[in-house]
Amino acid sequence: MSVTPGWYLDPADPDTRRYWDGEGWLGAPIPAEATPPAGPPPPEPEPEPEPATRADEPGPSAGQPSAGVGHHAASGSGTPPPGYGPAPGGPHPGPAGGPPPGAPYPTWPGQQPEPRPHGLPLAGLGARLVARLIDIAVVLALNVVVNFWFVWQYIQQMSPPIAEAWRRIIDQDTTTEPLPAAGDQAGGLQIAILLIATALWMAYEVPSMASRGQTFGKRVMGLQVLPVSAAAPLGFGRALRRWNTLGLPTLLWFCCVGFLLQLIDSLSPLFDRPLRQALHDKRAQTVVVQLPRTPVPKDRSAPPGDTP
Repeated sequence: MSVTPGWYLDPADPDTRRYWDGEGWLGAPIPAEATPPAGPPPPEPEPEPEPATRADEPGPSAGQPSAGVGHHAASGSGTPPPGYGPAPGGPHPGPAGGPPPGAPYPTWPGQQPEPRPHGLPLAGLGARLVARLIDIAVVLALNVVVNFWFVWQYIQQMSPPIAEAWRRIIDQDTTTEPLPAAGDQAGGLQIAILLIATALWMAYEVPSMASRGQTFGKRVMGLQVLPVSAAAPLGFGRALRRWNTLGLPTLLWFCCVGFLLQLIDSLSPLFDRPLRQALHDKRAQTVVVQLPRTPVPKDRSAPPGDTP
C-alpha cells in the first residue's frame, strides 16, 4: 500500500515527526509539536572525509580506541551511527524510524516489534473483551425495554410444546407422540424480536463509531477504533461495514448459524498478526488502539474523536 509523502509521527518515537518520501524516512526528526515545513527537509550535508594518516604519525596504541571507530565507546555515549537505534519493543538494532501509518512494519532481526498504529499501542485483548461485554449489557438493557412485550408474547406462544416436553422429562414418559404445536404467531414474533434486537444494536453502535470511533464500552476502557490508513474518524460508511460483519448474523440466531459466525469473528483477533484485527476490522480496514491514560497537552493534537 503506497503512503503519500509527508510528515508523520515517528512510530519509534511518537514525540517526534519525520518526513516519509514514499519509500523511507528522510532527514532528521523534529519535535512532534513543532510545525513541519511545507515540503521535505533540506538534505543533510555530507561529512568531510578524514585526512589520511601519515606514515610518520603514531597510530593508536593497543587498548586505545581510534578517533573514528571507537569514538562512541571511548566517550561512553554508546550512540549508534546515524539512522540506526534500538528497535521499539526489543534490544535488537534496526532503522531508527518506521513506516508511516498504513505502511507495513519492517522485520527486525530476531524479534518482530509490536506495531504502534498512528503512534498508539494496540488495544489488549482483555480490554477489548471487557468493552464488548459492557456494550452487550447496554444493548440487552435496551432490548428489555423495547422488546419485552414481543418476548413475553413469544413465550406464551411456545408454552404448550415446552410444558409438554418438560412433563415428559419429569414423568420419564417415553411416548413417541409429537409435541403440541406452537401458537400461530410464534414464527412472526420470532422474526420481530430478531429484527428489533438487530436494529437496536446498529442504532447503538454505528453512529457513535462513525463520529468518535468509540462505543460506551470502549470509552470506559480507553479504547478507540481508527482506520489503518489515516488517523481520522471512521465515517458512517466504514462504521456500518465494520458492524455488518458482526451484527447482521443476529438475524440468523433462530438456526444457531448466527451464533457460530459471531463466535468465529469474536475469536479471530487471537490469531491475527500483527494488528490483532477481527474479521469486522479487516473488512472495514480498521484497528483498535489503546488511548493514553494521561491527558493530552493543549499544545498537542488529541487522537481523532477525542476533541471536545
